[in-house]
Amino acid sequence: MEEFSLRTILAVFEEIFGRGLFWAMVAAAAVVTAAWIYVLIRDRSMSMRKYLIAQISMPFGAVAAVAFVLWITNSSLRDLGGAIDWIVMLGVAAMGAIGLSILVYVVQSLGRGHQPRA
Repeated sequence: MEEFSLRTILAVFEEIFGRGLFWAMVAAAAVVTAAWIYVLIRDRSMSMRKYLIAQISMPFGAVAAVAFVLWITNSSLRDLGGAIDWIVMLGVAAMGAIGLSILVYVVQSLGRGHQPRA
């Protein structure tokens, strides 16, 4: 690979996940991010109780993201060879943890609605 560009990265991800699934995941991430921004603007602050519950969900998100990538690529942890493979899996785990944390916070906030301070 002589040239490293955004097009190359997109092509690699489309090849790994398939074009439809990849863009569906991008759309889902965009919707959750927009909902999170909406909740933060609407509430004008973060609820520490909701934030704590969201943080508790992070390990589940990390494990689910790694399991999903291993399932999609038809691989196992034994197939991870070099250091870059482990670094990529740690990145996948981090993104899964952060993503589920944001999703849990948004679901809590939208489910309970805005509760003004007393």
